[in-house]
Order: sequence, then structure tokens, then C-alpha cells
Amino acid sequence: MSDAGSANRASERTVSERVVNAVAEREGVAPDALAPLYEVVDPESLERVFESPEETAVSVEFVYAGCTVTIDTAGAVTVVD
Repeated sequence: MSDAGSANRASERTVSERVVNAVAEREGVAPDALAPLYEVVDPESLERVFESPEETAVSVEFVYAGCTVTIDTAGAVTVVD
């Protein structure tokens, strides 16, 4: 897995923003050129899953704009083709 397209928790305010920005960077386009994130995942639910640290490991994976997006327990976003 490549580090290209990864975003860490500190770089943007929300998980949704990190996802959109990481995919846009990976694809070489502006974030607003991508389809709305809500077309593939509920952004509010995504935020709730990662808003507070839990004892249990959590990982979410989905396809967005042709890329596989993985968000780990720490909220780090990884994007691969």
C-alpha cells in the first residue's frame, strides 16, 4: 500500500474532509471535482464513528471515486487505486 493519498488527523477538521482531500490528491483533481461523498457513505455517521476514541479497534473501508478508502481507529485516511 502506498503512502500517497494518505492524510493524517491533524491536516483537516473532519474525517469527511480528510477523505475528500486525500482522494482528490490521489486523483490529481480539486476536491470539488469529485462526486459528493454522501453518494457513497453517510458523512454524519462517518464522523460519529471516529469522533471519540474507543477501546475497540475500528476500521471503515469503502470505494469512493474509484479508489479504496480506509479509515483506521486513529482516524488516519489511506487511499489506494
